[in-house]
Amino acid sequence: MHKWSKSIFYRPAKSSSLVVLMILFLIISLPLFISGCTRESKEVTAEVVLAAPRDLAPGAKDPYYTSSILHVWEPLITLDNHGQPAPCLAEAWEMSRDGREWTFKLRQGVKFHDGVAFDADAVIANFNRYQKISPRTSPFYSFNIKEAYPGLKQVVKIDTYTVRLTFEKPQPTLPFRMVNFYSAIFSPRNFNDNGDFNSLPMGTGPFKLVEHKKDQYALLEAYENYWGKAAKTKRIRVRVIPEPETRLAALRAEEIMGVMDLGAIQPAQARDLLKDNRFAVSSAPSTITHYIMTNGTKPPFNDVRMRKALSLLVDRDFIVKELYYGYGTPAGSMLSNASPFHSDLKPEYNPEEAKRLARETLGNKKEKVVVIIPTYALDRYPYKAQAELVQSYLKQLGLDAEIRVLDGAAFNEAMKKGDYHIALRIQGLPNGEPDTLFRWFATSKGASNVNYSLGYNNPEVDNLIAKAEQELDIKRRKEIYNRIQEITARELPIIPLFYDVNLIAYNKRLRGYEAAIYGTTLPEMELASR
Repeated sequence: MHKWSKSIFYRPAKSSSLVVLMILFLIISLPLFISGCTRESKEVTAEVVLAAPRDLAPGAKDPYYTSSILHVWEPLITLDNHGQPAPCLAEAWEMSRDGREWTFKLRQGVKFHDGVAFDADAVIANFNRYQKISPRTSPFYSFNIKEAYPGLKQVVKIDTYTVRLTFEKPQPTLPFRMVNFYSAIFSPRNFNDNGDFNSLPMGTGPFKLVEHKKDQYALLEAYENYWGKAAKTKRIRVRVIPEPETRLAALRAEEIMGVMDLGAIQPAQARDLLKDNRFAVSSAPSTITHYIMTNGTKPPFNDVRMRKALSLLVDRDFIVKELYYGYGTPAGSMLSNASPFHSDLKPEYNPEEAKRLARETLGNKKEKVVVIIPTYALDRYPYKAQAELVQSYLKQLGLDAEIRVLDGAAFNEAMKKGDYHIALRIQGLPNGEPDTLFRWFATSKGASNVNYSLGYNNPEVDNLIAKAEQELDIKRRKEIYNRIQEITARELPIIPLFYDVNLIAYNKRLRGYEAAIYGTTLPEMELASR
C-alpha cells in the first residue's frame, strides 16, 4: 500500500492542480481501501480442524451418509437435553384419539443445500426412500422402516406444509420413535431409484459436506441459507485419527483444536490433559450404555444363576472410578438413564452370593471361557484393562478366561455363530422409544437376541412388550416398561455395566464448543484469535 501510494505521489504531473486533485482522491479513498480489507478478513473465518476416531461420513450407501453430529442433515423431530422429543423440521404434531393417525406441521422457509424447498412433497419422497432402503445397516444406527414406523399404512400430503401418517395400530409414542436418525430428511433430488445417495448429502443443516476423503477427513462449510441461527465457523475439517494416543498428540501439538464422537478422548487422557491450562474438557449425558453380553445358548451362561453370579461380582463403582475416572454412572437397568422411560434400579454388588451361585451351578468344576472385544472399542475406551478385570472376576467364579481381540466383522460373526462366552460392547438408543431396545434384546425373536446368541426367552416379557404396543396412556405404558426393566435386571439377557457420558476435549481457543447428549454444539463453535 505504501509503495503504491508513493509511486502516485512521485509520478510526474502536468500541473500542480492535477497533483492536488490526486492527493485529495488518495486521502478520500484510503479509508475505503482499508475498510474493504478489514471487512473481508472478518468474513473469512480460519478453518478449524477437529478429529474423530472413525469416519463420520460412511458414504452413499449409508442410510444417512453422515452422522447427525456433523449437523449436515436434520430430522423431523429431535431430542432435547432431557431426552424428550423436540421440534426440528416438524414444528408441531398431533395424534388422533385412537392413536392411529399423526399429523405434522412442517417448518416453512427451509431449503435443502441444493436449493430445493423443504415441504410435504419432500417428506413423502423421503418416506418412499425409507421403504426402498429397508433394512439398511449403518455404523450409527441401522434403519428399517418396519421398526421405525411399525404398521405404517400411508403418508399423505394434506397441504404444502402438512403431512399425515396413518398406522394399522395405535402409535402413542411415535414422536419418541422418530427422533434424530429415524426421521432424517434429505433433498428429494439427492437419491437414486434404489435409495442410494447420488452425490454428497443435501440436507437442511447449518453445515454442508463439501468434500470427503474416505477414512481421512470430512470438510464442512457453513450453509449460508440456513433457516436457523447461522454456524459461527465457516469451514470445519474433521480428520479421522483412530489411535487414541495419536489423537491426543495431535491435540497437544495444536494440529487439531478438538475431538468429537464416541470415545473421542479416553478418561485417563482427559485427566492428564487438564494439567495443561491450554485445554478443557466437556461432558454430557449420553445415550450409550456399556454391557457384558453373555452367550446364553451354551454353558455356563445359559444358566441364569451364572449370569447373576457375574453381575453380582462386578464392582461397577470401581470400574467407573478407576478405569473411567468418574465419567459414567453404574447401571442397574438395561435401559439408558438418558431415556425418559428409564427406571432407576441400583446395581447390586455381593461377591459372596456370586461365589455361592457359581458353586451351586458348577460344583467344583473349572471351565474355560472366551471373552471377546472388538478392535474399534480399543480406539475409544480402556477395554483392554476392562477385559482383564472381567477375566479376574471370572477366575473367582471358577472360570478360566481367554481374551480375544477381534476386528469388527470377526467380532460380530463370532457373536452370531456363538463362538464366544462373553463379549464387551456398547449399545446406544436409536431413538427415544425404549420399545426398540427391548424388542432387540429381550424378546424371544429379537434381532440382537438372535444375532448375538443371547438365548433369552421369557414369554412374560414378550407379552408385556406386546401389551405396551397397544397402550395409549403414556403413564401406564411407562409402568409396563418399568416392569420389563425389573424382570431383565433379574434375569439379565444382557448385563448392564454403566451409563456412559459424552466426553470431549478441546483447545481453549475454541469458544462455544460443548458436549451434548448426542454430539456437540458444533454450530456454536468459533475460534478465538491468540
